[in-house]
Amino acid sequence: MKPLFLALTALRSPAIQSIVKQSLNEAGHRVVESPVFESAYALLTNGLSPDLLIVESSGKGEDWQKLTDLIAPDRICVIAGPEEATARKAAADLGIRHVLATPVSREAVHGVVEQMASASGLSGLNPPQSNDAKVAEVHAKPPAPSRLVLEELGGEQFFLAASPAMLNIYRQVKLLADSDVPVLILGESGTGKEVIAHLIHQYSQRARHKFLKVNCAALPSDLLESELFGHQKGAFTGAIKDRAGKFEQADGGTLLLDEIGEMSAQMQAKILHVLQDGQFTRLGAQESSKVDVRVLGATNVHMESALREKAFREDLYYRLSVFTISIPPLRERREEIPYLIEETIRRAPAEMKYECDCSFSTRLMDAAMLYDWRGNLRELRNFVTRTMIMRDPDAGVRELEAKIGVSVDMVQRTNGDAISLPCSGMRSIMRDVKDRTEAQLILDALEASNWNRRHAAQYLDISYRGLLYKIQQHRLKPRHSHDSRDIPGASHSLRGNTP
Repeated sequence: MKPLFLALTALRSPAIQSIVKQSLNEAGHRVVESPVFESAYALLTNGLSPDLLIVESSGKGEDWQKLTDLIAPDRICVIAGPEEATARKAAADLGIRHVLATPVSREAVHGVVEQMASASGLSGLNPPQSNDAKVAEVHAKPPAPSRLVLEELGGEQFFLAASPAMLNIYRQVKLLADSDVPVLILGESGTGKEVIAHLIHQYSQRARHKFLKVNCAALPSDLLESELFGHQKGAFTGAIKDRAGKFEQADGGTLLLDEIGEMSAQMQAKILHVLQDGQFTRLGAQESSKVDVRVLGATNVHMESALREKAFREDLYYRLSVFTISIPPLRERREEIPYLIEETIRRAPAEMKYECDCSFSTRLMDAAMLYDWRGNLRELRNFVTRTMIMRDPDAGVRELEAKIGVSVDMVQRTNGDAISLPCSGMRSIMRDVKDRTEAQLILDALEASNWNRRHAAQYLDISYRGLLYKIQQHRLKPRHSHDSRDIPGASHSLRGNTP
């Protein structure tokens, strides 16, 4: 099965190029990259006839008429900033209907391709569906909104969402605005749990009051109790005066208990008491105090295991988890990586950007998109900062390619059936790693769905046609099956029988 589109791109921004290229590749389309408008025009004049041309406005008034003399306007997609009204009007006057505003999302690119496929009759190449498949599609979740959300949180913090998962979290946070319930925020270290807590506070009715944070893993129990509840003068050696704890300081506002999964059993019982009636007692005090504080908890601990092993109190867990937000790791929302990189660069100190070309090349951006970022946002931010300081983007590429190569080798060693693709040196390492990573992700999704191709396509967020093409391209097949009916690429899969 051949790709439906040959796409030619002329995109100046590495971030946009990376998003567009990934979106088209994952749907099975071929991409010819051109760095500037002039080189794309030269390819067209030399006989290249793409099904889709995607060009980015430079803001200097390109001559779109030159393009429409060579390619039909309905096969052109222009990307322009919201403020570039002149470019958008010029495109519309020439009959170019597909115009995307920056920032561009994968969903927006997919939408343009689907519109063009439908208009040109290519949608008729979809495999026929059985009744069961049609019913499944009717009940499938609606597509995520094609947009990017960027919220300023004060200081150096910001919230960014472009993936369906993070956009859904953003929607949940806004739904929580009128509620005052405790929230438990789960996620790996560095995924942005504190950022989500700030966002919840910003949208809540307590936004005019304080937001405070306590790292429960950074202090021993006796010091943590004093930090949270305060103490009276003379309560212990060194207590030379009365001191209010975080609960009193945050009265009327929000208190984040970070790393709450590391809290001792004794402190868990005290926190439970505060959550139940809002009362606590300072160390050394005789009378209790009452506060009005919204408590948020955050942890990277696997809570089901902690509850099973009695490391975390069930009653506290159920009191905290009135609403639970699970933040996916960065490797599961890769479409946000280019935007996060650009925001990190934009917010860097002026002295760091002095006499420095701070833009990331397409090759560096592609490597960043492929790397797994086990340290999540924290690791990404450190990498961008280090690359800017060293002023050597090529060193950044080599660093990421080396890490990607090591991770792929580990997968190959732990999986005897892993896909084996040839590698011909450093110049082709990116292509090799892309193929290996893509093949492994698709194979894992197929195995997890028991080779139900439609379920796997939905999980991977790609079209069914695109998945069939990728299965053939990588020659994937079930690990433990010799039944020809299960071999991808067999004729029945191309006819579109129900998986």
